Amino acid sequence: MDSTLINEECIDLLAEYAGVGDQVSDITRRAMNGELDFSASLAARVGLLKGLEAEKTFAAIRARLTFAKGARALLRALKRMGCRTAVCSGGFVPLAAYVQKELGIDYMFANQLSVDDQGRLTGTTEGDIVHGERKRELLLQLQQEVGCRIEQTVAVGDGANDLPMLKTAGLGVAIHAKELVQRESPARIRFGELDSMLYLFGLSSGKVVELCRE
Repeated sequence: MDSTLINEECIDLLAEYAGVGDQVSDITRRAMNGELDFSASLAARVGLLKGLEAEKTFAAIRARLTFAKGARALLRALKRMGCRTAVCSGGFVPLAAYVQKELGIDYMFANQLSVDDQGRLTGTTEGDIVHGERKRELLLQLQQEVGCRIEQTVAVGDGANDLPMLKTAGLGVAIHAKELVQRESPARIRFGELDSMLYLFGLSSGKVVELCRE
C-alpha cells in the first residue's frame, strides 16, 4: 500500500506527527531495503508513537494521504475485468481501511495498533504482524478462498517485505521498487503510472483506455 497505492509511507507521517520523524524514517528506509528485520523494526517504530491520541492522529494522517497516479484507474479496470483485489500492508488498519474504501478493494489486511482506555496509542500492536512471510500466507489464503490457481494471481510491491509474496504469486511485479526488490522480483515496472500494469495482462492500448475510463 505505502509508496504503491498511495504516495506516502504512513509510519513516517505518523512519526512526523509525533515529532520523531528523523528516527523513524531511518528505520523505515533500512527495513524496506532489507537491512533490518521487519517485525523488529516495526516494533521499534511503533514504540515511538506511544501516547498519541488515536482518533485525532489517524484523522490527521488520512487527510494527508494522496493516491498514486493510476491507482484509481487500475482498480476500476480490475473490477471491470472481474478480478478480486486485496491490500496486504505492513501499515496500519485505520489507514489501510480508508484506502480500501476509496479504491473499492475487496480485502484488507494490515497491522492493528493497540489503544488504551483513554483512546491513546500504547506503543504496541495487536494480533498478527503483516511481515513478508505473512503477506505470502495471505496470498495463498486468498487464492484458496477465491478458488483460483496460484498461476492466476498477481502481486505488486516495492519493499523487501513484499518479496516472499512477489515470488509466490503467478506474477510478482516490483513497481517503482527498491534496488534489491527490482533485482529479485520476477517482473518490474520502473516507469509509468500504476495502470500501466494492465499491459502485463496482454491488453491492447485501446482496451486499457476503455477499462480505465470513469
